[in-house]
Amino acid sequence: MLAQTVLRAAGRAPSSVFRVAPLKSETTWSLMCRTAARYGQEPGWLLGHWRWGNHQPRHPAGTPRADAEVLLDRNGRALLARLCRVDEEILKQALPSWRHGEEQFTERQRPETAGGLWRVGATVGGPTAFGCRLCVARRSGQAVRAVRYTERWQRVCERHQRWQLDADVDHGLENLDLRGSPEMARAQRQWAGVERRARRAGVEPAEVFALARAVVYRWWEQALGWGEERIWPARLHRLAGGDAGGRFWWWHAVARDAVVFPEVVAVADALLDPAMEELAWADSGREQIRLRSADGAFCRELGLRVGRPWLGPLVAVDYDGPLVADWLGTVVRRRRGVGDPDGRGQDPWWVSRERQPVSTGVQLRLLAEREDGTISWRKAVPDADRARLERLLDEAVQMLGDVHVHDGRPVAEASRNMLRFLVRGSEILDRALLEAAHAALEAGVPPQFVGEWGKIPADLVKEIGRRGPTRDD
Repeated sequence: MLAQTVLRAAGRAPSSVFRVAPLKSETTWSLMCRTAARYGQEPGWLLGHWRWGNHQPRHPAGTPRADAEVLLDRNGRALLARLCRVDEEILKQALPSWRHGEEQFTERQRPETAGGLWRVGATVGGPTAFGCRLCVARRSGQAVRAVRYTERWQRVCERHQRWQLDADVDHGLENLDLRGSPEMARAQRQWAGVERRARRAGVEPAEVFALARAVVYRWWEQALGWGEERIWPARLHRLAGGDAGGRFWWWHAVARDAVVFPEVVAVADALLDPAMEELAWADSGREQIRLRSADGAFCRELGLRVGRPWLGPLVAVDYDGPLVADWLGTVVRRRRGVGDPDGRGQDPWWVSRERQPVSTGVQLRLLAEREDGTISWRKAVPDADRARLERLLDEAVQMLGDVHVHDGRPVAEASRNMLRFLVRGSEILDRALLEAAHAALEAGVPPQFVGEWGKIPADLVKEIGRRGPTRDD
């Protein structure tokens, strides 16, 4: 009752009962949640003290987002300062969103109310992560959740050996126990040196990390088929408490960032090394263009630097991955003085949109769809088969796009050409349909579903499953 009386009066009173200090780089909404918890209340209990211009961000399932952020006007900031019993200047220094509130409400200040706007944290101050629970308890005396703006290379709490997970996903987990994986803390310490080298080279460390992350995450997806891979499976099971067990795919998505972190740092370090660029230049033939060997010195050395001597040949032939298609391709073109073929410039650290990693949230959503029987074909179909299907579909679309009914030629000739194109296009689409059905069956989709979705007779579905589609190219 005392807490309720105090907080009801907080909009008018100069101070509150408890002092709740902000954490460094904490989201304003996280501080508000901890303030409510200090009074034994749920976070929503505070919201009525502000006038909100929009709705609180939520996940598709309807649960409130932990990475939500709030921007407050002048009165709103003063009110929160009174509730926390903390000077506004201290809040300004600790909370990255505080200044955004000043900018947002410059023209919209309402003297009689305390106003606020909801945002998603990533749009305000960058990536957000759950704070280390033990650090929060040590600093604030509260065993509660906190969310902070934290770069992806700053996720290890060395004091308590915890990995701080992204706060933008609703999976119910905040930290991972790293006590069995000391290489994680070593990698974070190593990153400090990588960051310095990047700045000396005139490159933003965030760009280097983003490229290395895309490269290694590509390997992470391919590693399920690498018989020689031993490091990641062991590390994944340790982070899952000893055994991922029946929740392997859930852990494969949730723990990915932590599991691959040492390799991301190692790749970033390697790509900044001028000696590695020289190896890549030599493998390309220098001024004399030649086909890159699967046993080239660059990929062989890169495999050694990530502790996998066998990895080089696998990396070298991944022509559509971010390492070969983005970094290596740009480095070689720049050394040869070749122009910019795709209009993106000569920046080797740029990662094309289609090669950027899929987020943990998307992975979990796809996993939920798979468990519900709604399997995404892009996840179920192997890369080689998917590329073939896409090529067939592209060919069909191109052929059908060449049909011209009114092209100035005699009607009979135009009709004949149109029908020929349509027949050929329909043949290609039929082949694509059959191959997609075969790939779905190979991925474990029940035959009755394949027949229903593709309008394929049951006997033909059985034939496809037994022999596969006919390939004439």
